[in-house]
Amino acid sequence: MLNVIHHVSQGTKPPLLIAHGLYGSGRNWGVIAKRLSDRGPVMAVDMRNHGTSPWFSTHSYQDMAADLAEVIEAEADGPVDVLGHSMGGKASMVLALTRPDLVNRLIVADIAPVSYNHSQAQYIDAMRRVDLSTITKRSDAEAQLEGVVDDPALIPFFTQSLDVKEKKWRLNLDTLEAEMPKILSFPDLDSRFDGKTLFLSGANSNYVSREYRPRIKDLFPDATFIKIKDAGHWLHAERPREFESAVRGWLENTASV
Repeated sequence: MLNVIHHVSQGTKPPLLIAHGLYGSGRNWGVIAKRLSDRGPVMAVDMRNHGTSPWFSTHSYQDMAADLAEVIEAEADGPVDVLGHSMGGKASMVLALTRPDLVNRLIVADIAPVSYNHSQAQYIDAMRRVDLSTITKRSDAEAQLEGVVDDPALIPFFTQSLDVKEKKWRLNLDTLEAEMPKILSFPDLDSRFDGKTLFLSGANSNYVSREYRPRIKDLFPDATFIKIKDAGHWLHAERPREFESAVRGWLENTASV
């Protein structure tokens, strides 16, 4: 089963499951998860081939949705609220579409149920170029990634997945590279999720454009759209307070569901 980081709570709201994006981990969501745990328990997972979760030779969204379903069935007494960012958002959508009995409400952060043309493989190349034998602290790896990674803000994000002591990445780079076409795509599913769904995106991001809304509404007819000002694709890291506030407000406003 996936590694699960539990944030216990005295609150009585339904549990919230958080699924991170590509190259991330449950640890990336620690601050937001802790803040949201005042309302109810929060579970932040390491997705397969990430963090300390098991490594596999496959990385399809059906695989990831099944992983999330296994966590919910093992850790919760009933359906939970699910929040997924980017890759984790796609996995969460597939979970809702294939196992709606396990999902109460769904929050999809800056991703749509469509295929994208851009690749993330260049970051795998960048991480592979780091000479891990010389690393004694994360800043050593960050120095090697400077000038190689196009967005400097991503460098500390990547190095959170670096095991300095073991001198290895906590990412199955081989599988992620081989399965990149699946990660960029979205499965063709003949189903829909009728539950409350929030598509929360960054105002400066182009991942959830208006042209995708008809497809979103086909699959998620009760979808709501909110944009966070001055935020891009990494909206939860760029504007954490605004992100938390938007998630909290929406969950409270749909609490009767």
